[in-house]
Amino acid sequence: MRSTQKGFSLIELLIVVAVILIIAAFAIPNFVRSKMAANQASAVGSLRTMNTACLAYSTTYGQFPTNLTDLGPVVSGSAPGSTSADLIDSVLASGIKSGYIFSFAAGAANQSYSITAKPISLGATGQSMYFTDQSGVIRGDTSGSGASSASTPIG
Repeated sequence: MRSTQKGFSLIELLIVVAVILIIAAFAIPNFVRSKMAANQASAVGSLRTMNTACLAYSTTYGQFPTNLTDLGPVVSGSAPGSTSADLIDSVLASGIKSGYIFSFAAGAANQSYSITAKPISLGATGQSMYFTDQSGVIRGDTSGSGASSASTPIG
């Protein structure tokens, strides 16, 4: 008697692998674009959070913060103050979040400020650069030269 073996042949397995690779070829670029869009949306949301925190800081202390860490969490066991107002989380206070680097610059006598958001890797973590200041308007730029007060406001 002849015994029959059950299982897949090498050709069948190669066909399955080829189909999986074809599906992955379509899915991976879409995933990368989705991740980039999520990073950009997170950057805009973070800028809105920072604008709100700066306004709350200004209302409490009579001036805008001197740097981003002034808005951050308090040191354990102490109360909020002008050097750690506890208005944003530690991740955002570090200046790097969701593929973007946030740079804070205080104006003259801390009566103004500007914040820029640039992708860590242009084209990989984001395509747009953003700018905001004490006006609360968030402006974007996709040219790669950097966003500024002259850039187009986002919708």
